[in-house]
Amino acid sequence: MSRAPMTKAGSERLRAELDRLKSSERPRIIAAIAEARAHGDLKENAEYHAAREQQSFIEGRIGELEAALSTAEVIDVSKLGAGSKVVFGATVDLEDEDSGEAVTYQIVGDLEADIKQRLIAVSSPIARALIGKSEGDSFEFRAPNGVKRYEITGVRYE
Repeated sequence: MSRAPMTKAGSERLRAELDRLKSSERPRIIAAIAEARAHGDLKENAEYHAAREQQSFIEGRIGELEAALSTAEVIDVSKLGAGSKVVFGATVDLEDEDSGEAVTYQIVGDLEADIKQRLIAVSSPIARALIGKSEGDSFEFRAPNGVKRYEITGVRYE
C-alpha cells in the first residue's frame, strides 16, 4: 500500500474534523435517532430516516478520515527547503500570461485539497504541470476551458 502525501497543516485540519465528528456530531445523531424512535412507528417516521441517513454519512466520513490519516505520509513543508523549485507542499504564485491575473496555490495531498482555499491536489493537472518547475519558468496545461499559460512568479514553503 502506498502512502499518500499530506501536509502537516492538512493533517491537523483532518484530525480536528475527525475529533469533531466523533465527539459532537456522532452523539448528537445518536440522540436524534433515540428521540425519533420514541415517536413510534419507524416505517413512516421521516425524522428517524433522516437521522439514520445522517448517521450513515457521518460514519462514512469518519471511516474515510481514519483510513486517510492512517496511511498518510505527513510532510512538514516548512522543513523541505527546496528553494525556488516546485515540489509537494510548495505555495506557488502564478501570473496568467494571457490576462495578467495573479493567483496563489499550495500543492497539497488529494484529501486535503480545497480550491476555495487555494489548496490544489498534487494529482491535479495544474499541480502535475508545476512539479519540477522553478521560479521564473513559464508553463502551460490543459484546463477544462482550454490551454492556460502561466509564469511562476514566486515559490515558498510555509
